[in-house]
Amino acid sequence: MRFLGNVLATIVGLFIFCMISFFGILLIGAIMGSGDESVTVKKNSVIELDLSKIHNDYAGKVNFKDFDYFKAQHDGLSDVLKAIEYAKTDDKIKGISILNSSSDLGIAQTKALRDQLLDFKNSGKFIYSYADAYSQKEYYLNSVANSIYINPIGELDFKGLSAEIMFFKDFEEKSGLKMEVIRHGKYKSAVEPFLENKMSDANREQTTQLLNSIWSSVLVDISKSRKVPLARLNQIADGLLARTPEMAKAEKLVDKIAYEDVYHNDIRKALSLDSDEDYDTVSIADYADKIATSNIDFDAKDKIAIIYAQGEIGNGEGDVNVIGEGSMRRSLQEARKDKNVKAIVLRINSPGGNALTSELIWREIELTKKVKPIVVSMGDYAASGGYYIACNADKIYAEANTITGSIGVFGILPNFTEAAKKIGLNVEQVKTNPNASQYSPFKPLDDNYRAFAQEGVEKIYATFVNRVSAGRKLTFEQVDAIGQGRVWSGQDALKIGLVDKIGGMDEAIKEAARLGKTTKYRTQDFPEFEKDFSDILAKFGLAQSKESMIKEEIGEQNYEILQHIKQMTSQKGVQARMAYELKIN
Repeated sequence: MRFLGNVLATIVGLFIFCMISFFGILLIGAIMGSGDESVTVKKNSVIELDLSKIHNDYAGKVNFKDFDYFKAQHDGLSDVLKAIEYAKTDDKIKGISILNSSSDLGIAQTKALRDQLLDFKNSGKFIYSYADAYSQKEYYLNSVANSIYINPIGELDFKGLSAEIMFFKDFEEKSGLKMEVIRHGKYKSAVEPFLENKMSDANREQTTQLLNSIWSSVLVDISKSRKVPLARLNQIADGLLARTPEMAKAEKLVDKIAYEDVYHNDIRKALSLDSDEDYDTVSIADYADKIATSNIDFDAKDKIAIIYAQGEIGNGEGDVNVIGEGSMRRSLQEARKDKNVKAIVLRINSPGGNALTSELIWREIELTKKVKPIVVSMGDYAASGGYYIACNADKIYAEANTITGSIGVFGILPNFTEAAKKIGLNVEQVKTNPNASQYSPFKPLDDNYRAFAQEGVEKIYATFVNRVSAGRKLTFEQVDAIGQGRVWSGQDALKIGLVDKIGGMDEAIKEAARLGKTTKYRTQDFPEFEKDFSDILAKFGLAQSKESMIKEEIGEQNYEILQHIKQMTSQKGVQARMAYELKIN
């Protein structure tokens, strides 16, 4: 029996080995061949601006550890912006079609895209927009178009901005599931839901000012494009006066009420085609990939390094959604040592996170800027830890509706003492010294440990303020007055000295080139991330990731809620994190 078992095990082992080898060859072939397809752009073409798969500023570069292969993605917002910039001088491209667009882009990212589209339109080429229904954020983007179409039974959402915060204090008392909070900053409202059952005056003040600032910047852009006075736009929002296609057209927010076939016929007319002729299109993703791989000026020896810091600040290597000290520090070191890199642009899109990682990245920036200039470009967020890693740059650029500041820190400790009592659990401790057990979630938080924890928070807050004070040339008292965890819009941050100029990535790159004393240059993107074989299997559907299986079972929205709970419960150490997540639709 043992002999038969060994034979069977050997056969199974050989079978598995053969299968892995077979699929490995297929995978390598698929990956190696994935870049061979060439996109052909025909004359008289229209770009289809599908943003549904555009999520981050930076799509990422990956080094596969299991075999020597490197792959760069070209479906980030930065690639889309470069593609639109190139398209305005491409004789084959006549216009852009925005058809039923939807995206996960934030409001500052949408602003950057809108500005690039405006520049494209000003070159003399057309932008047409059509939707069955416009969300408020999508209308903001589409309002840049020459002609805006809406379905006869569609709708337009235009009502202003609001924020909704859930409070857990009463739930904690009833359930016994309590969160112990140690914080510095009266505005550090990330932890307020665990301490109160309603919004504090300080939090209401900052949230109101933030929303008003963002809304004002949105209205200014729409007003210019649609030639509708700001006061009237607010009246439209107040009374929901654009909720139907007819009302939207009467208020000059749209140009034409029609079905999609009419929209396509009008594009044919713009291209001087007959109504029965098909017009040629190219997706923005394909066009961006073509431009990224074929339009690099290798004659330019000088380089501007663009280092993308996007996502929450965590530990380890990081990836396109997590800022890790591994990839960030390696990128800064590589750019610092490359004699052809004349300056660095640090593109930040982060609500913050781990305070220690923020300090490690800050230190690497401090070392790097002694060698070559660093300019920060802020995206949707550069708050708390995101501002920590920005504050010592030579120059800081932000969009008017960037969310920044949030200079404050906190710690959260889950406590289940009361909940354990309710279900009949009792936990006893034995220790050699008074503080040997540190903190237990099954024992009340004692004053001694709370004092130690508060001491740690105060130390990191003081360090944070000192970093900002030195970087922005402000006194400790000045930073503390605008700190305390308070968030600011980019426009307001400019007034109080947290940023230097309002502008996007292009302006930041030009400033970096000026500081680096170069006029002929090309850009190089960082970081490069490392992946292993299991990541590749998951990508090609041969091994489903844990995350994808959970999403499939509980749905995308429930998965996002689960991730928020996971993030809150898994935070280790003191956090320099923004007060809340703000998602504008």
